[in-house]
Amino acid sequence: MSERARLARAQGRVVASLVAGAAPPEGFDAGRLRVQAAALVAKRRAVVARLRPDAARAAGPALAAEFAAYATARTVPPPGYRADADDFAAWLGARGLMPAGKPRRWTRLFRRDRG
Repeated sequence: MSERARLARAQGRVVASLVAGAAPPEGFDAGRLRVQAAALVAKRRAVVARLRPDAARAAGPALAAEFAAYATARTVPPPGYRADADDFAAWLGARGLMPAGKPRRWTRLFRRDRG
C-alpha cells in the first residue's frame, strides 16, 4: 500500500470517529476525539437553528438533546447546512414535534447589514 493510500485510510478513520461515532483510530486519544465530535455537533446545531428557527422552536429547551439524537442516528451528515436543517426538521416532524405548515427560514444568516 502506498504512503498516500495509507494516509487516506487513516484520515478516513479519524473522520469516521468524529462524525459517525466510529471507534477512535489507534494512537488517538478517545476522550479528545469525543470532545471534538461534540463540538462539531454543537456547531451544526447552532447553524441549523439559525437556518430553521421553526425547528429550533419546535424542539424547545430539548434542542441540544434532540439534535444530538438526530446527529447520532445518521452515519454521515447531509451535504451542507441547509440540507442538515431540512433533514432535522423532517426528523422532528416524523417524531410529531414539528408543526405542520410551510417552514420559515432566516435568509440573512451570513449577510451583514449595511446601513
